[in-house]
Amino acid sequence: MIRHLMHVDFDPQRGLQEQVRESLISAILSGLFPANTPLPSCRQLAGQLHVSRNTTALVFESLVSEGYLVSRPRSGYYLNPDYHPSCQTVVPGAPQSDENAPCWSTRMKIAPSQQESILKPAGWMHYRYPFIYGQPDTRQFPLATWRSASRWLYGGVREPDWVVDHIDQDVPMLIEQIRTRVLPKRGIAAAPDEILITLGSQNALYLLTRLLMNRETRVAVEDPGFREAINTFLLSETAVIPHPVDGEGIVLDDSVCDYYYVTPGHQVPTGVTMSRARRQQLLTHAARHDAVIIEDDYDSESNFMLNPQPALKASDRSGRVVYISSLSKALSPGLRLGFMVADPDLIDEARALRRLMYRHPPTNIQYQMAHFLAQGHYETHLRRYHDDSARRWDRLHDALRSALPECHMMPGSEHANAFWLRTPEHISTRQLTWRAAHAGVLIEPGARHFLGDTPPDHFFRMGFHAIDPQAIAPGVEVLKGQLMRMG
Repeated sequence: MIRHLMHVDFDPQRGLQEQVRESLISAILSGLFPANTPLPSCRQLAGQLHVSRNTTALVFESLVSEGYLVSRPRSGYYLNPDYHPSCQTVVPGAPQSDENAPCWSTRMKIAPSQQESILKPAGWMHYRYPFIYGQPDTRQFPLATWRSASRWLYGGVREPDWVVDHIDQDVPMLIEQIRTRVLPKRGIAAAPDEILITLGSQNALYLLTRLLMNRETRVAVEDPGFREAINTFLLSETAVIPHPVDGEGIVLDDSVCDYYYVTPGHQVPTGVTMSRARRQQLLTHAARHDAVIIEDDYDSESNFMLNPQPALKASDRSGRVVYISSLSKALSPGLRLGFMVADPDLIDEARALRRLMYRHPPTNIQYQMAHFLAQGHYETHLRRYHDDSARRWDRLHDALRSALPECHMMPGSEHANAFWLRTPEHISTRQLTWRAAHAGVLIEPGARHFLGDTPPDHFFRMGFHAIDPQAIAPGVEVLKGQLMRMG
């Protein structure tokens, strides 16, 4: 099989992407890959070479951009016809496949690996200027107080309730902390039976998709929008209806959908905060058409705006808003701890479905987080996090305004947790991302956030939490240099 023919002796002094790309170019030019046959998938090649899937995905994208490969949705990457070999190369001694082995590709009912996804290199911390979104400055994690919560949990002075299997139940102490400490800050009042703990907000989206959606369902999404939410909806063959975004949030039209998935706090990826008028319009529209709103308030705890607007759920008087959020995004994204707030009937079914998937989130982590909240450590961390985020935002904003005035921010996105920027029309941000990465600068191309067959290629996103604050201005200068070289 083709996947056994690739091998790279990695040089630790060189970048992984550079070496993977070099090996693939060599294989293409030597006729290793047959025509009209998909190359190994990003996942297969990553597993074979022992690198991250994001590394191979970035390489494949660069080869598509430069004409070596073509991408066929839901099928994979293929050789560009210009590079078809005259005959298939046979390598002596290559292992032959067993004709009786199952063909897994024909057995798959869904193929998540072929979906568009956001590319984030696993080795981002090794880049000099990682303007990557969604990763924290690990030095800010409150290790001392987290250890204190751990000692409380494992110190032997209380019954180890976390040892037993709670079947489908959550830790009451954590539910109570969310109900009395977290939700009131967002203007939400909820009873204990209206709250479910999840493995992050992405897990909540999957539960809702399985419970509420099928091929007859229509769900409205923001365009550009959160790609992983869209991918989750598509697993149920749901009809995804894109709605444009302006400086006030999602733009509604006369179409009628069953569900409206929105990120009103800070829209993904533009960072726009949905205006009060647009929020009321959405609530009225949903009530008129008997629709349900899924509010993804993913950054509610990391929102460092002064006096942020209450959650959309706070204005919900008829139970039409399902609210999902994260407890770990501002603390440690790797904890994967989130929650859902909804009508008790929906929560009951979500709890039953969760039981079939993984029973419940780890009880020891629930107890530890509950104690961390109860002792005020979480709130202390958030205050420091918000202050640091504001300083970082100002520093990056000033650097961009000085060095890259031609790259424009989205109106209404001030003080979001990332910058969504538009370049001049002639600049391809996919190419800019590739060139910048070779210069040590990580940015995120924006095309994958758009729906449609020809997404615009002049948007990109820059985060500011993973990078050393002192490196922000120098990193922007390096990015400026790469932009200038592209004309």
